[in-house]
Amino acid sequence: MKKNKIQEILGFNILRLCTGFVLLFLIIIFWDIATKGIGSVNWEFLTAAPSKGMTEGGIFPAIVGTFLVTVITAVLAIPLGMACAIYLNEYAKDGTLIRLIRMSIRNLSGVPSIVYGLFGVVLFVQLIKIDTSILAAGLTLGLMTLPWTITASEEALKSVPKSYREGSLALGATKWQTIRTNVLPYSIPGMLTGTILGLARAAGETAPILFTGAAFFLPFLPKSLSDQFMALPYHLYIMSTQHHDIARVRPLAYGTALVLVSLVFCMNFIAIVLRYKLRKVRLE
Repeated sequence: MKKNKIQEILGFNILRLCTGFVLLFLIIIFWDIATKGIGSVNWEFLTAAPSKGMTEGGIFPAIVGTFLVTVITAVLAIPLGMACAIYLNEYAKDGTLIRLIRMSIRNLSGVPSIVYGLFGVVLFVQLIKIDTSILAAGLTLGLMTLPWTITASEEALKSVPKSYREGSLALGATKWQTIRTNVLPYSIPGMLTGTILGLARAAGETAPILFTGAAFFLPFLPKSLSDQFMALPYHLYIMSTQHHDIARVRPLAYGTALVLVSLVFCMNFIAIVLRYKLRKVRLE
């Protein structure tokens, strides 16, 4: 008994130590970005277009482009991903085919984003003829986010006890009525949290939009979904590695990085708050 207690204490301390190291490195990275980029972030930087070869001005077109692409990603990934998860967990009979589909979905979650970018070029740009645009980039990111959404939603559905379903069915409710009234209210916090985290990841991706619509320099806003666009991650990549005067634009690159990190942090924070609120409503 004493040996088990020592092992438990040792295990918890190792986990705390690992967590501390991760948090320490995150704090160091964020502090470096914040201290070097905060001087460039002001109202003009957030609302103006880049000018003079991106050595002056702001990142407003990149912010708008990132927002539009993320919206398209959400429109594709959220309803389709949740519907797939509901079918796989509630309707599909367990068998070889379903297990193979689940395994494929989980494998797709780990595919490098550059592969999705190349696939998006072939499917949306070359075959469907959407051309390089906001729509093509958003659909590509939607496909990339879809496996993540399905997996997170299915795990949330699995967390609902079977007794909730059995009690509803025993009272004469249909399958869909059971899912709608007894399953989804308890699983929707986890489903939304996983989906928002997937969208936050998509908002920071560069490779999928690199080939499908992101532009090097567009000092104006897109007029339609068929136009090319600027995006924060690609803009940051250009400013950090491809600009003709990297030393001069480095403060602007740090400012862009700070805005992008803040955007991703806000999306993660929204996921946490939304999950807490929905859980609180559910318990009441």
